[in-house]
Amino acid sequence: MSKSKNVSLPAYRWALYFLSLAGAIFSTNSYMLIKENLLWLTLVVPVFAAVNCLAGTLTVKTSSLRLRACHHGVITLGIFCLSSVVSAAYHTALAFELIPKEDYWLLIWSAVICVLFESVLFWNGIISVYVTSLQLGIKQRVIGIALGLIPIANLVALFFIIKITAEEVRFETEKEHINAERRDKRICGTKYPILLVHGVFFRDRKYLNYWGRIPAELEANGAVICYGNHQSAASVKDSAIELTLRIKQIVKEMNCEKVNIIAHSKGGLDCRYALENLDAAPYIASLTTVSSPHRGANFADCLLDKSSPSLQQSVARVYNAALRKFGDENPDFMAAVKDLTTAASKELWNGQAPEGIYCQSVGSVMPKAAGGKFPLNFSYLIAKNYEGLNDGIVNEVSFPYGENYTLIKPLYGRGISHGDMIDLNRENIKGFDVREFYVQLVSGLRERGL
Repeated sequence: MSKSKNVSLPAYRWALYFLSLAGAIFSTNSYMLIKENLLWLTLVVPVFAAVNCLAGTLTVKTSSLRLRACHHGVITLGIFCLSSVVSAAYHTALAFELIPKEDYWLLIWSAVICVLFESVLFWNGIISVYVTSLQLGIKQRVIGIALGLIPIANLVALFFIIKITAEEVRFETEKEHINAERRDKRICGTKYPILLVHGVFFRDRKYLNYWGRIPAELEANGAVICYGNHQSAASVKDSAIELTLRIKQIVKEMNCEKVNIIAHSKGGLDCRYALENLDAAPYIASLTTVSSPHRGANFADCLLDKSSPSLQQSVARVYNAALRKFGDENPDFMAAVKDLTTAASKELWNGQAPEGIYCQSVGSVMPKAAGGKFPLNFSYLIAKNYEGLNDGIVNEVSFPYGENYTLIKPLYGRGISHGDMIDLNRENIKGFDVREFYVQLVSGLRERGL
């Protein structure tokens, strides 16, 4: 039964695509019919409305309204492209018939109505994808607008817009189906809840999640997620004290005995300090650090070495004032930066992970500055002057910690940046599914009985 369904579904989709295209071609080139008999309007208007409202919505298997709307936009733009070609051919043929008869106005009005109908199709599609797509970046949007009135160039821009958004729909619906198939297995249903700990200069926000789409993906696969909710800028020691209190609070409120920590960037240093130097160890089942500078970040060294004390204090005042507005009670920009240096790393850590608690680390690198988004593409050039490959902030040699170390290497010449590892830009990167990476990482904790 399921095999028959899988075979017939593509044919069903193609039939709907063809009907939508045929409806668009018929509607946009219907002026001559309507002129002969106005009753044709009773067919043209409903057909054109149906194409603009329903195209693509019945041919994508997803429960996401956003993806349905995005797919609708993709299909509508595709119909616009194909119907425009047919319409151009039709009016060329019509011109050869009407011009010798000197029926210029018939040709002009038919062309005007066709252009108006095609414009509706185009704006329907482009607005749909611009509003709903997460993968269509600002650059592609700006290019699309800038090249809109330039012949040929606008078609090239439209091709890339369709390509990007069509791939987004395919990728996201496929992920949705995978999660649906394994939902009952709860492969991320660990014994202890997952505590996500953010890095420096960020806060945990409900509607602008530091971890992007990762928490929702983990929860869809059975994970219980908590957040550090600590200040964004403080010394490693002060952040560790705050996180220790937070861990104890979670354990008490959830009656869960321990937590599995996944910490990014400086958050990994904060949690490591809490584990090794405070009384948090009895409440920690595992610690996974992601992109954490355990041996210091040369980027921080450079910032402090190349800038004057007066400039540092000026920058600190601006940052601290901004951080207070975002919720920090007593932000300390300079203390946070100084604890990221190589000198501070030697004072804060003896180089050994504690025994009895499962510790692991993850890092990534970029082969070139263009692999990262702003501002990591600029900071990459600074970090590159030190020890080899880096992720835009932290050099490769600084990542390893604990029993297992995983390095995400460059893929398709792009690489994975410091921000990519927390899904900062919500970008679907070719060859690296960051959400699935965390699903498998947490699944590994579950397999260890944690």
